[in-house]
Amino acid sequence: MTHQIFIDGGVGTTGLEIGERLAGRPELSLITLDEDKRKDAAARRDALNAADIVILCLPDDAAREAVALIDNERTRVIDASTAHRVADGWTYGFAELEPGHREKLADSRFVANPGCWPTGFLALVRPLVLAGLLPADWPVTVSGASGYSGGGKSMIAEYEGPEGAPSAFRPYGLGLAHKHGPEMLRYSGLQHAPLFAPAVADAYRGMIVEVPLQLRAMPGAPSVVAVHGALAAAYAGSPIVSVASLEESAAMTQVRLEHVGATDRLALFVFGNEATGQARLVAALDNLGKGAAGAAVQNLNILAGLPETAGLRL
Repeated sequence: MTHQIFIDGGVGTTGLEIGERLAGRPELSLITLDEDKRKDAAARRDALNAADIVILCLPDDAAREAVALIDNERTRVIDASTAHRVADGWTYGFAELEPGHREKLADSRFVANPGCWPTGFLALVRPLVLAGLLPADWPVTVSGASGYSGGGKSMIAEYEGPEGAPSAFRPYGLGLAHKHGPEMLRYSGLQHAPLFAPAVADAYRGMIVEVPLQLRAMPGAPSVVAVHGALAAAYAGSPIVSVASLEESAAMTQVRLEHVGATDRLALFVFGNEATGQARLVAALDNLGKGAAGAAVQNLNILAGLPETAGLRL
């Protein structure tokens, strides 16, 4: 069976990355529009309704408009924007979120691709909440840095413009009301929004997400070993998510922004000190890979009943 796929917004940063991962796959047939038809509502409506699966790589308002153009009950949608990540009727597209979630995705018609920051955050936090190690009412902080491609065409132009990069490293989201906050809160199982302190680095791609924990202050004072064990158990056997051993992490002196390279992998680390009762949980991913295009392709594979890692860069 050949699945008809339409990428609406396929010439953007994420759309191009998705197209590269889908190219040459005989089980998929890509519906494309000529340049002069890409913004034609009638042509887009026809393409959206002809597809078995649509991937939306559009601004939020345009993504909502695209969904409204679908007038059949057959076409399934993966939205890479933030428009539907906490919307009713949409399934959150992080297959590894919790036991049984992959099966829920497979049965869904509307899937909201996760944000890159929430992907790293949820990978670290959700298993600990489920295991009862991290209380739902605990004040959690998440920080890190992302490559500037995460800011889309405008930020890419800013960093690659004739005047050069505006900064080597700059914090943003200083108003503490980042667009990723709602999905971090909703899908982590926490009762309060985490304190989110993101930054952008002078690198095209790559991402580090960190959650520091004062284990000694938490109820039951969970050990570093227990925290690591919960993460290792959550992702045991995953072809995409890896959890470094405590021995491997202890031997490391740094985690580079480019740790996983331009792949669709997600690497997790637990750096801890039992004597001080402290831990630094770190996720390394490609903001354009598992943080965007890789996740979309993984979700497409799940919806289509295809091997989950088909087309992924692992």
